Amino acid sequence: MEPGEDDGVFLSSDVDLDVRLKVTEFHGRLPTELLSGKGQAELSVSFQLFAEDEPLTTPTCTAAGTFEQGTVVWGETLFFPIKYRDLSGNARLDIKVWNARNIRRRELIGEATFRLFDEHRSLLRGNQRISLTRAHEGKLAIQPSGLETTSTSTEWGDLNILESRLKSYEHGDVEAVDWLDRLTFARIAQMQSAQRAEQYAQGQMDIHVELPMFSAPVMFREHAPMSSAPSTAPRWDQLIWLVDSEVNMGLENPAERKHQKLTRSVARGVVDHDLKPNGNEKRSLAAAIRLPPTRVLGAEYNALLWKFRFSLRAESDALTKFLKCVDWADAEEAKASIELMYQWAPIDPASALELLSPTFTNTDVRKYAVSVLSDAGDDELMGYLLQLVQALRYESEDDSQLARFLVDRAVANPVLANFLHWYLVVEWEDPTFAPRSAHTHQLFEEACRSTGAVGEELWDSLRRQSELMAQLTAITRELNAMGRGQPKKVERLRGILSDQGAFGELASFSSPLPLPIDPTSTVTGILPEQSTVFKSALSPLKLAFRTSSDEVVNMIFKKGDDLRQDQLCVQMISLMDRLLKRENLDLKLTPFRVLATGGDTGLIEFIPSQAMADILAEHKTLTKYLAIHNPDPDGPYGCSTDALLKFVKSCAGYCVITYILGVGDRHLDNLMLAPDGRMFHIDFGFMMGRDPKVFPPPMKLCKEMVEAMGGTDSAFFGRFKTYCCEAYNILRKHVVLILNLFSLMEHSNIPDISQDSEKALLKLESKFALDLDDEAAMQHFQVLINESTNALFPQFFETTHRFAQYWR
Repeated sequence: MEPGEDDGVFLSSDVDLDVRLKVTEFHGRLPTELLSGKGQAELSVSFQLFAEDEPLTTPTCTAAGTFEQGTVVWGETLFFPIKYRDLSGNARLDIKVWNARNIRRRELIGEATFRLFDEHRSLLRGNQRISLTRAHEGKLAIQPSGLETTSTSTEWGDLNILESRLKSYEHGDVEAVDWLDRLTFARIAQMQSAQRAEQYAQGQMDIHVELPMFSAPVMFREHAPMSSAPSTAPRWDQLIWLVDSEVNMGLENPAERKHQKLTRSVARGVVDHDLKPNGNEKRSLAAAIRLPPTRVLGAEYNALLWKFRFSLRAESDALTKFLKCVDWADAEEAKASIELMYQWAPIDPASALELLSPTFTNTDVRKYAVSVLSDAGDDELMGYLLQLVQALRYESEDDSQLARFLVDRAVANPVLANFLHWYLVVEWEDPTFAPRSAHTHQLFEEACRSTGAVGEELWDSLRRQSELMAQLTAITRELNAMGRGQPKKVERLRGILSDQGAFGELASFSSPLPLPIDPTSTVTGILPEQSTVFKSALSPLKLAFRTSSDEVVNMIFKKGDDLRQDQLCVQMISLMDRLLKRENLDLKLTPFRVLATGGDTGLIEFIPSQAMADILAEHKTLTKYLAIHNPDPDGPYGCSTDALLKFVKSCAGYCVITYILGVGDRHLDNLMLAPDGRMFHIDFGFMMGRDPKVFPPPMKLCKEMVEAMGGTDSAFFGRFKTYCCEAYNILRKHVVLILNLFSLMEHSNIPDISQDSEKALLKLESKFALDLDDEAAMQHFQVLINESTNALFPQFFETTHRFAQYWR
């Protein structure tokens, strides 16, 4: 670039350089509420180029800088994607200073507008001090030390004149004299310090930037593109519009793909290693990391996660997001990503579950997830075992590290062994998963038999459990073949159990047997006189097992119903109960056990209780039932306070959990009430938002339940709402774990998930209201409670259901 026709000046139309500036410092005082206890704050500055009111660029932001003693120092150079030759004569910079401490919510502190060309249409150069208009109202903090006002500016004369002369010196218009310059600069610095201290004391803020220094002034002249031919541009009505079929088909743009490969080149690792995100990029990364595991990362988030992968290594929550952005088809990128994965901050087992989902097919990633799970205790592993068995579907081979891990842990723990056996056996009926589950079961059998007498005994007990389930299935078939007549079925059942014929010695086992549904309890036989058959078309059996300690445990055996969905629901209720108790919130839930032993067979733990419909038919109100079983003349409504509190707490817990799980078809026949006051739900045939009723309420909270608490204005109902909101916010903290567990059930044989898994998972995610903070979430849930208590359709359907049950 040479000087133009005018002697000693350049023309802006000839400057083929990107617009840039260096942000040096911020000076001023901030409102007290923006400062930390140490008098510090985090500030960032954004710059955006405009021509009149039309933006020429998007905002470009500095990194966050620490405000201390009235100053922030950046020294950061910013580049804009536009050249000087393309600027208009009225080009300006919009400058905004932001509070960067809270990356989720930016707060504007001050702003200014700065023209790049002066009144003589000359491009500004060198150091510039720009005064900011205050945008945040608030009491100013105490004047920091070092900025005390020592004198007024009038003692020093007009500082503005001196500063303009100083700029002329910087531009080379004033001859340099070393000894005089040193004296003059020291004096000017003293004057500037005094006058600015006075200005800052009055609330003024300014930002200092350094513009490029050219060897000669740059005068504005509009850049004209080279064109000698007259314009032959067609009119709009002459244009022919073409449709790019490749774009419509969703095919990849080769140019964009090439650009992505260049920017994500593994060779750039040396450059990327020290990269730090600026304010805007930090906010975008935080938003990406906060995304639930069900969401797909967009191209922008993928690019940012890859670019700043090295600086994110200390954030364990970011690992799964980073691994999602990797192009695993690129061998070099995959290798570099695996090396980086092992340098990352360790993740917890809840996050490791996501790495076992079908999203991640890389063997090394899945092995890493297994290594994380190996640190989990047996109790925690038991809570995830159902999903870990389903994760075997997504392994690349039968003899995978996950399969070996599950087998090794099961052989060492009889409880894990019991449930691993049944979770694998029930999948033998799925043709797509049967070979894999059968192979894993074979590995399990071999491991048991290779551990000596203890392993042989464990395997023998599992074999005997299978025989018992086969016998109970045959008994149920025989009873169903008898047609109607429940008394005859009961008589026949008791006869079979007492007989030592075709069904073996069911009244007295040859040796104690661990219960399939609860292997910590060993049983010695079934008591015929205490066993019965329920009134139902499927003739479910109520079996009274005698334990080794001469106690009685009651179980329900069902043939004809797929209990896998109930099993999942009860597992999630049990998990959420543990999560709540971990936060010291015991809502008196009743997570009874359910075990599917086949596609249409299974066991259910029997809890002594009555359906609310039966209680209301007999006692008219729930409080009368509670008062009969828990009498207290001095207590609320004639019952003990403890019983009523159990009712209130359990109602709150099940309202929150059934709302999150989207449990449907709720009526008073599947809402149970135990004598001690605990309420619980049974029969989970509809979930994930499915419901046979139209316009179901968000949760089942009928007027009889509200009346039992004393009505909507009572203190007990107030406590009910408090428990609900507290439980809701606790469970929202564990959304990643819950979503990961459901994601692993995506291809299971649970109809309400597998029919449209993507929709089901998004519906589940929406129940957590992740865009709300805790306070707003509490208000949101209170609205749901009000909707449920005031709903009219459930009352109509409840009445209809009662008539249907009566005539049935």
